Amino acid sequence: MNRDQTLVALQTILVKEVRRFTRIWAQTLLPPAITMTLYFVIFGNLVGSRIGEMGGFHYMQYIVPGLIMMAVITNSYSNVVSSFYSAKFQRSIEELLVSPVPHHVILCGYVMGGIARGLAVGAIVTVLSLFFTSLHLHHLFVIVYTILMTAALFSLGGFINAVFAKSFDDISIIPTFVLTPLTYLGGVFYSMDQLSPFWQNLSLLNPIVYMVNAFRYGILGVSDVNVWLSLAMVTLVTVALYIYAYRLLKSGRGMKE
Repeated sequence: MNRDQTLVALQTILVKEVRRFTRIWAQTLLPPAITMTLYFVIFGNLVGSRIGEMGGFHYMQYIVPGLIMMAVITNSYSNVVSSFYSAKFQRSIEELLVSPVPHHVILCGYVMGGIARGLAVGAIVTVLSLFFTSLHLHHLFVIVYTILMTAALFSLGGFINAVFAKSFDDISIIPTFVLTPLTYLGGVFYSMDQLSPFWQNLSLLNPIVYMVNAFRYGILGVSDVNVWLSLAMVTLVTVALYIYAYRLLKSGRGMKE
């Protein structure tokens, strides 16, 4: 395929993915907005009024970056895992694999679709948060880079989950037993300074800690871990997952059975 044909193929996959979640917006965009609004009301207003300040900011301001990141993580992941597994289940992925479309284009198309949904939900949550508190832009590059790389990382994670999934039940195992616990223990609702040294060191093994803190630094200018270390960690994990996902797609594992 020449360059123009490759771009058309990429655009086709991306448009299909975007139309997929926008067509059923009441199931893909509305529920996260309602859920995050409840977080704002319960944790931000009711609980936050009793906690006071954290990290030098009102508790509501402190948790908003983490809640935005949590929305991006869950939605970018769920978009790709459900979309790609559906393509496997319907056997339509086999037609795409035997076409002349490069594997990189197929993978990038699905990942960009996950990023699009993650950013869309993140934007909705950000707008909603402005009704409860005010936000700052401390470092724009850190904000943009962190949210894009995080969305890409979990889109790739969703892709890998879909490759190994044998049934629709399998695509809910990782989000339920891995993704949700790591997210809640990733510093979304608290500062690591409040933990004992043992739990602080253990938290450093959680990759979501780096994403949440980097994004919080970009908005508020505070972070429990080194920001540039966080960006490096996110980048390395994303690259590693991309290479692994590409090899899975190229080998046809779980798709040619």
